[in-house]
Amino acid sequence: MPEEVKLIEGLDLSDNDYFHHARNIWLFSFYFAWVRVSDVLRMKWSDLQNERLYYAMGKNLKAGSLKVPDKALRIIEQYRADKKKNNLIFPELKVLDDLNDTYNVQRKISYAVKRLNKALLQIAKLANITKPLTMHISRHTFGNISGEKIPVQMLQKLYRHSNITTTIGYQANFTNKTADDALEAVIGS
Repeated sequence: MPEEVKLIEGLDLSDNDYFHHARNIWLFSFYFAWVRVSDVLRMKWSDLQNERLYYAMGKNLKAGSLKVPDKALRIIEQYRADKKKNNLIFPELKVLDDLNDTYNVQRKISYAVKRLNKALLQIAKLANITKPLTMHISRHTFGNISGEKIPVQMLQKLYRHSNITTTIGYQANFTNKTADDALEAVIGS
């Protein structure tokens, strides 16, 4: 999967502004340890302070901060010129007058995710990626790549899971190498 992320990063989408934007949202989510797309679309410029991203996860309201990776910084700089309405970084919710109107915010997010996912399917084709590419897949991509590189306690912190067993269960979906290595050590080649 790291190769596929590099393909997505390197794809020339300069002739299609929306595909470029969809890729930006997908990569932004990925660069921040699979931040949910609903949280990405709600992010505000004021969430960025001292080269860190501060936000509360919408699902469980857990607050935290992460250093803004250079790759993510390059993405958000593309949106700085349109910094006006609602202080939002990304445009999907800027059409709303009231971000406290939960029904309309959720409706707009749902519509945006469907539209982003359609674009991502086309981006995958352009990159010759045969696996499905959706906003939710960025979460799985990070989990798959990080599983053998980051200790589970740090993953728990990045994912903002309350219980480490949640993290272990989540990561179990992606990590087979450890079990494969253990089996190989016992039975040999």
